[in-house]
Amino acid sequence: MSANAPAILVLEDGRTFHGESYGAAGETFGEAVFNTGMTGYQETLTDPSYHRQVVVMTAPHIGNTGVNDEDPESRRIWVAGYVVRDPARRSSSWRARRTLDEELREQGVVGISGIDTRALTRHLRERGAMRVGISSTETDPAELLARVRESGEMAGAELASEVSTQEAYVVPAIGERRYTVAALDLGIKSMTPYRMAERGIEVHVLPATASLDDIRAVAPDGLFYSNGPGDPAATTHQVEVLRGALAEGLPYFGICFGNQLFGRALGFGTYKLKYGHRGINQPVMDRTTGKTEVTAHNHGFAVDAPLEGSTTTPYGEASVSHVCLNDDVVEGLELRAPESEGGRLLGFSVQYHPEAAAGPHDAAYLFDRFVQLMAGEI
Repeated sequence: MSANAPAILVLEDGRTFHGESYGAAGETFGEAVFNTGMTGYQETLTDPSYHRQVVVMTAPHIGNTGVNDEDPESRRIWVAGYVVRDPARRSSSWRARRTLDEELREQGVVGISGIDTRALTRHLRERGAMRVGISSTETDPAELLARVRESGEMAGAELASEVSTQEAYVVPAIGERRYTVAALDLGIKSMTPYRMAERGIEVHVLPATASLDDIRAVAPDGLFYSNGPGDPAATTHQVEVLRGALAEGLPYFGICFGNQLFGRALGFGTYKLKYGHRGINQPVMDRTTGKTEVTAHNHGFAVDAPLEGSTTTPYGEASVSHVCLNDDVVEGLELRAPESEGGRLLGFSVQYHPEAAAGPHDAAYLFDRFVQLMAGEI
């Protein structure tokens, strides 16, 4: 089927868009979400956190730099479908090995182009993220809508086990090994252990099903939980493992999904955002430094924790360390020993991506903070 064959996109509420097939021919379903990044589409496509999501790009021109073999964040493209306004007619980068359209076809990713992505994005902002179907084989929107409404929902879905590594592996430290970290792969991006390796950390990446004994076997100086897809309320095993590690005093650092599971381990709830935060231009305040940073986000759930004061937990005093300046959503947590015991930092997490290979790099200092935590300096 040619790239310009007719295709339709139908949202759960019946809103329909007509466009042209982009990528693989066929039909796909998922949760419709939008990403506001103007670059970094290759990293977005290969981020396991987008498993079972159909990603709408708000930037109109996508595919300009093609696809290379250096930038993928995982072993495959994870998005369930891809929606763009005006795909590049040809790629233009000395690093490109093939076009984005060719890569989508090769990996069987169904997409659509030529639709009004601004109107679609505004619809999702007003109505919220919802299920969607894309098809270049179905011509009747009513028939596709019926299948959309039969497809799975994101709320209540446990997906980390579907994207995690099945076998443990080690990313060696670059230069002298200073620390050893056990990293639970809930949908980890390849840049994350690399950022730790740059700082002299030997990273043992473990499957999402790893037990506390598996973590102990690594004899780690710290524990890391990665980003990942799905509903944190449906991901219970990893929360219990984390509680056990916190009870043993193991220094902790989590990002994105790791922030949500940290919140649940500390006794807070989580909830689904109306349309989430996805892009590489989100402003966040780090309350520990008073600085504002521009950050990369990809999350549809958030932690329900009080923005002011601290909460006593079985593991220490928990408080909100980072806040989104757009909507006051919790973007980070920290756990400290009681003041009577010195108030030292025991663990922390952020809702965004400090590894952000495509940028921005404002939050890279958090990996240094993890090193300081393991060194007992903060």
